[in-house]
Amino acid sequence: MKRIIVTLVLAILLAGLASPALAQAQQTQKNIVQTATDAGQFNTLVTAVKAAGLSDTLSTGGPYTVFAPNDAAFDKLPAGTVQSLVKDKPKLTGILKYHVVQGKYTAADLAKMKDIKTLDGKTLTIKKQPDGSLMINGAKVVKPDIQTKNGVIHAIDTVMMPK
Repeated sequence: MKRIIVTLVLAILLAGLASPALAQAQQTQKNIVQTATDAGQFNTLVTAVKAAGLSDTLSTGGPYTVFAPNDAAFDKLPAGTVQSLVKDKPKLTGILKYHVVQGKYTAADLAKMKDIKTLDGKTLTIKKQPDGSLMINGAKVVKPDIQTKNGVIHAIDTVMMPK
């Protein structure tokens, strides 16, 4: 009887330790678009991705690293900017591809780099700040390492515009 109780206690403890790992595993079963949608802070980005016709690419391709402007980042843009971009698919597509990199790069990986090429062939500058945070072309990474099944998302506080 004592052996059964010890086994049950150990099983309960191990299940409790596995829960965070299980939650992470479930999260990584979703692709970039699903994860961004579920996060609830990338609504404008997801709408733009769908308008540009990049939803399938970011759902099935990869792996990708996405520097994802959150909704607050889009709110900083001048009034009417998002609406005009949605009407200009080539320009919108270029801006969105400027936020995506081929390959999966965690914040730790990026911290060791000085720059990285985007899907549109342009280069983003990476700077590690004294507090350990990362700046990507002047946009602060506010939530790094959101894992998905086909890459990683880094939430940023600014919409980056290609030059």
